[in-house]
Formats: sequence, C-alpha cells, structure tokens
Amino acid sequence: MMAAKPGLPSRSSAWEVDAFLRTAARVPALSQTKGRLVFAIDATMSRQPSWDRAMAIQADMFTVAGEIGGLAVQLVYFRGVGEFHRSEWVTTPAALRGRMTGVACRGGLTQINRVLQHTIAEAAREKIGALVYVGDCFEEDAVVAAEHAGRLALLGVPAFMFHEGGNPAARVVFQDIARLSGGVYATFDSGAARRLRELLNAAAVYAAGGLSALDDYGARVGGEALRIAHALGGKR
Repeated sequence: MMAAKPGLPSRSSAWEVDAFLRTAARVPALSQTKGRLVFAIDATMSRQPSWDRAMAIQADMFTVAGEIGGLAVQLVYFRGVGEFHRSEWVTTPAALRGRMTGVACRGGLTQINRVLQHTIAEAAREKIGALVYVGDCFEEDAVVAAEHAGRLALLGVPAFMFHEGGNPAARVVFQDIARLSGGVYATFDSGAARRLRELLNAAAVYAAGGLSALDDYGARVGGEALRIAHALGGKR
C-alpha cells in the first residue's frame, strides 16, 4: 500500500476532520443564542452532593431553552480560600459538563457578593437574561448584597436564588437578593433532584425567552415553572 504523502492527511485523519466539522456545525454559535444565563454554584465543602446533582441535570436547561432560541451559560463557582472561577460562555450541555467534571468542593467561606458583582460586570458588557445561584448559606455583608441586587435590577437581571437547606440567616438574605433584583427565591432539599431540575429549567426558559415564554412553558408543564411564572408575573 502506498504511504500517504508527507503533509497530506491519511484517510483516518481526514475522516476525523470531517467528524469534527460535522460536530462543530451542530454547536450553536454564541451569537445565535437568544439568552444568556450566569449559573453560579457554591462549591465549598458542604456542597459536593448538590454540585454532582446539578451536573447530572444541567443538560435539561439547554433542551428547554433550545425550543425558544437557545441558551449560552457561564459557569461561576467559588471554593477554598478566596478561589473564584468563571468559565467562558458555552452553548451545549457537553461543554458545560466538561467545565463541571472533576471540580472538587473545598472548605471556605461564601463569596456571593463577588458572584453578584461579577454578574453586574457581565451584564454591563452584554445583556444577561438571568442569574441562577444555588447555595445553602451566607457569610458576608448583607447590606452590600442588597446594593448589588439593586444594581442587577437596574440592568434587568433577575436573580433566581435557589436555597438548599433551612439556614434562616441565608434565607433572609437570599429572599432580599431575589426581591430587590426582581427575581425569585425558592427552596429545595438535598434529595430534591426533581425540584432542582424544574427550578433550573424555569430559569433557563426565562433567560432565553422572557416572561411570556415562561408563562407558556409553565402552562404546559406546571410545577415549579408555573409557580415561578406566577411569581414573576405578579412583579410586573
């Protein structure tokens, strides 16, 4: 058999290039997505089960948002001593899962104010449909959090504050952030994967299509989507 000439792809590498191009063609371009969502998760030590749960169900956000124009997601998380990470904007569940895979939660204090500040900076550059935050506690300055939430409201970015557990101090602050930003506060427990899925899907639909899209989606599926649609509709 004649060897491939130097500098020319072999049959196998040419096939691989074709496969890559076909896959790339199916990945929505960032400019083609209708909505942007900042997906922020507390990755301090107590959060590993919730991190794993969120990673397992995050693909649904892209599916439901894809029906109304698509979604770009930026993953934000904090952990350890001052660690704060943000990904590039991704448009597929595989890409988001790739950013989440292998992340281990580490002990540390919350950095919710930094999440809010980061979202404000992103929204000042380009429209953000919503901020989703998943966490269980708050260890910062509540006055600063309220100020940041007000700035999010001015930028049109509601905060969906999804609270795991019953920490009463966190509940008060999470509710204030949601209220002041024009968003929604909701709770779930460590075993409520289905409820977290519904909450994330509702936020994704809102980010991609606004309240009218969430109204339609909530009417079809009920559950948390309908409740959140009613809650946001009452704030108009």
